Formats: sequence, structure tokens, C-alpha cells
Amino acid sequence: MSDLNKWFYILKNMSQMDQIPLYLNKGIFQKLFKIAEVSKLTEEQRKIYESNLKAKWDYENSIDFARKEAGKQARIEGLEEGEQKGQLEGRLEERLAIALKLKETGMSVDQIFEITELSIEEIEKL
Repeated sequence: MSDLNKWFYILKNMSQMDQIPLYLNKGIFQKLFKIAEVSKLTEEQRKIYESNLKAKWDYENSIDFARKEAGKQARIEGLEEGEQKGQLEGRLEERLAIALKLKETGMSVDQIFEITELSIEEIEKL
């Protein structure tokens, strides 16, 4: 059956249908049946339906907003963590450079340890 014939069939017989036939179970026909169902509602039922629909949309929007905010927060925290890690690595490199200069001047490992707070193993590797 062509789509045009399906449209004619639906328009002619929709008032007698309780549910959508399987062979018409396509997106556009599902939407048409949904519209027809809503149009049959009483004024009070339509208000309840619209209220429920609005509540659903509000809920979905709040979930979407929360996901976006969580993503932003995660990126900010990741950047801050990366910045802190970079600062710590920079301080370690600075202390290693100082320790190397002190070692080259002939200072003892114990004295370099006291000044730089590097481990003795790190100082001896220099």
C-alpha cells in the first residue's frame, strides 16, 4: 500500500480506530494519531495533559541544565587540578636545579637535603 493510500485510509477510518495498526506504525502516522487523541480530550483533560506535558518538559530541561553545569564544573576542576599539578612539577624542577647547583659547589648531600627538602636518593641521582 502506498503512503498516499495509507493517508486516505487513515483520514477515512481514523474515527473508528482505537489504536494505530501495525502497518501504519511510522513516525508521521504516530504523530497524526497523537494529535487526534489530544483533539478528542475534553477541556479539563486537555489542561491536565498540557500541564503534565509542561512538567515533563521542565523536568527534561532541568536535567539537561544539570548535565551541562556538571560538565562545566568538571572542566573547571580538571583545569584547576592540572594547574596545581603543573605548579608542583615546576617547584620540583626548581628544587632539583638548586640542588644540582649546590652539589656542583661541593655542598654535602645532608646540607642540600636540609635546604631543598628533596630526598637523599633524588639528590644523589643528580
